[in-house]
Parts: sequence; structure tokens; C-alpha cells
Amino acid sequence: MITAQIDPDSPVPPFEQLRSQIDTAIRTGLLIPGTQLPTVRQLAGDLGLAPNTVARAYKTLEASGLVEGRGRRGTRVRDTPALSTPERRRLLMAAANRYLDEANRAGFDAAEAIAIAKAVASRTARRSRSTGPPMRLLQGH
Repeated sequence: MITAQIDPDSPVPPFEQLRSQIDTAIRTGLLIPGTQLPTVRQLAGDLGLAPNTVARAYKTLEASGLVEGRGRRGTRVRDTPALSTPERRRLLMAAANRYLDEANRAGFDAAEAIAIAKAVASRTARRSRSTGPPMRLLQGH
């Protein structure tokens, strides 16, 4: 199941948006070691991207040591050390800064952006109580 989101209006290239979301999912433990990622073609189709865009994201992740391409056997998440609390906070702070920057570019002030984020978090929490984990980037194993 894919819930990665690619914003076509973002100044960040689609391959980098995808790479960043998978990177964060791995580093925060949402994607555990051994998880097989979807094939390039499957993920490209699911997200409406060109296969080369997904392949570029996967190659960049592989170069950083987060995933391992195994040819016809697919691409899997490699064993990576768990992030410390300070590192997780740093990642979250960076994500929050990107969110507020995007909100500002869309004409929202910080208070409006935070109110929207709270509303989404509230909906997500309600959903997770009834349906399980809300933010699955990629289905495991």
C-alpha cells in the first residue's frame, strides 16, 4: 500500500520527494530492515511517476546505504542503526520547517498551517484507532 505523496507543484523534484519520504520512513523505523520495496514499475504506476524517476530515487537510497538492490529479487531495506532521539527530533524539525515553508508559499501563515496540521493529526489519530497504523509508506514483507 502506498501513501507516499508527490506534490507536482513543489519546487522539490519528484525523485527527491520520494527519496526523502522513503529515507525518513527507514530512519524512523516505519520501514524495518528486510522490508521489500515495490518494484520500480509498480511504484511508478501507483504514484503516477516515470519509472526512471523511481529508479533514480532507489539508486540514491542505495548509494546512501539505506536499501539494497538485489536484481530480480527486488530492493530491500538494509539493516540500519536506530536513530537517537536527538536525530529523530532533528529530522522532525527539518520536516516541520519544510511544511511551514510550503504553507507560506501557498499563502498561509504559521498559525493557519499549524491548525491544519492539528486537524490532520486528529483525523489520523481517529483513523488509526479504528484501522491500525495510519501512515504506511510501503507494505512490509
